[in-house]
Amino acid sequence: MTPDASVSAPVHTRLPVDTRDGPVTLAVADRDGLVAWYGRVLGFVELARSATRSVLGAAGGAALLVLDQKPGLPAHDQRTAGLFHVAYLVPSREDLARWVAHVAAQRIPIEGASDHLVSEAFYLSDPEGNGIEVYRDRPRGEWRRKGDEIEMDTLAADVQGLLALGGRLPAWTGAASGTTVGHVHLKVADLDAARRFYVETLGMDLMTTYPGALFVAAGGYHHHFGLNVWRSKGRPKPAREEYGLAETTIVVPDAAALAATATRLATAGYRADSGDGAVITVDPAGNRLRLAIGEATAEALLAA
Repeated sequence: MTPDASVSAPVHTRLPVDTRDGPVTLAVADRDGLVAWYGRVLGFVELARSATRSVLGAAGGAALLVLDQKPGLPAHDQRTAGLFHVAYLVPSREDLARWVAHVAAQRIPIEGASDHLVSEAFYLSDPEGNGIEVYRDRPRGEWRRKGDEIEMDTLAADVQGLLALGGRLPAWTGAASGTTVGHVHLKVADLDAARRFYVETLGMDLMTTYPGALFVAAGGYHHHFGLNVWRSKGRPKPAREEYGLAETTIVVPDAAALAATATRLATAGYRADSGDGAVITVDPAGNRLRLAIGEATAEALLAA
């Protein structure tokens, strides 16, 4: 839905500081193939399974990914809005080093490795072209500020240092139980529209700007969402269902926060469908978001 430009969005009400990202749902062609791939490459296990869905995460940890088997959909056009990558945050540098040693030993293709000042990150794609980041955060006390923004950059990662550290640690045996969805990076069609939605209405804070991109978050985090127009400027997500990103989740702490957010969305003219302890909305580029209270069980995600 296109918001009514005559309605002023609230600008002073923010999402609670303990807001975080939840699991991402992908529409996929080969669920079983991806279950095996995510197990081999990222160490995820299947936490729950139905006739058409699989919920994946770290053993003993939270749900991180829902794979929704959909036959016969068109492929996602990478030049349109949608998923840029899902970023999985591991608990420590040691956890990242063990994983880096694992992908090196298994000769798993990596597409990039960056030091972002606030984090160390590695990039790859799953077999259906969905972007992935695996990263660890530096302690918040080490994050530098430049004016009102958190300073971020894209420098070369210390790959050799991580490999050396990984070689001194016990071998990687799977995703660490404390792994979370640290952030989701989306392709959008218009940065001004994205800022109005995510900052002025949804209630996140603008943390960093970058040529062609914004980074927004709650609670002072460096970013819960990246939003870029590098390939998708002026190209919203098609209205038809397609492979790739189906939905991303924002977890809020309580019913009051959910209700306040739903009110802000509806007042500003955005979709805000409520039910079953969640609110469904769609950003101006067509990316679907589910706002939910607390951590959903893997079994509940099968029916979401």
